[in-house]
Amino acid sequence: MIRLKSVYKGFDRPVLRGVNLEVPEGCLYGLIGPGASGKSLLLKIMSGLVRPDAGRVQVLGESVPSLGGVDLQRLQSRIGMQFQNNALFDFMTVEDNIAFPLRRLFELPDFEVRERVRERLERVALSGFEERLPAGLSGGQKKRVGVARATVTRASLIFYDEPAAGLDPVTSQRIFDLLRAEQRESGATVVMVSSDLDRLLTVTDRVGMMHRGRLIFDGTTDEARDSDNPYVRQFVHGHTEGPL
Repeated sequence: MIRLKSVYKGFDRPVLRGVNLEVPEGCLYGLIGPGASGKSLLLKIMSGLVRPDAGRVQVLGESVPSLGGVDLQRLQSRIGMQFQNNALFDFMTVEDNIAFPLRRLFELPDFEVRERVRERLERVALSGFEERLPAGLSGGQKKRVGVARATVTRASLIFYDEPAAGLDPVTSQRIFDLLRAEQRESGATVVMVSSDLDRLLTVTDRVGMMHRGRLIFDGTTDEARDSDNPYVRQFVHGHTEGPL
């Protein structure tokens, strides 16, 4: 499903320093680590939004860095993405925000677009919000609209970047429970970046930890909790003293 080999990327300084990663098909994979360790950048590279400086990136059977134009758009039509800041269009209604990837990537009749949007809003408990503007939504509602947009294309691969950032613990858990239920129902492969480890680790199958541009751990959720790696142990259990 996803295979990264020796992936490097830098801007004014090195950010990714030879990342190797495999995500099995049908897995809900959590990507954790300190800030600025390269987690969100990895999502953008896997989705074709950013090209790596070096390395192999295979997603859904395609070599992502070699794609461009129509071929890249075709791959991206098979990927759903929820951005860290929600990336909702302020001037669009909720309905138009969710429908945006359907209208951009597919040629569907209007009635089918509306029906898919309606079904997604019902799924995220926002029925009747079609005509609302983002400015009139709470933080949790915006996150749920982002989830609806990421899943409306029925993609087989979905990336979530901090899907519960800034939310209270109860709302955060509801978001994670929703994402887990969505993944189980659809069978999609999911890669999720989150700093909310207490709740993230209740829904993931596997976890990878980024540190200083490298993937220093990859294993099951239980293995992450029980890891002897001092960086992983400190980060997962929230110890204030340690090597980070």
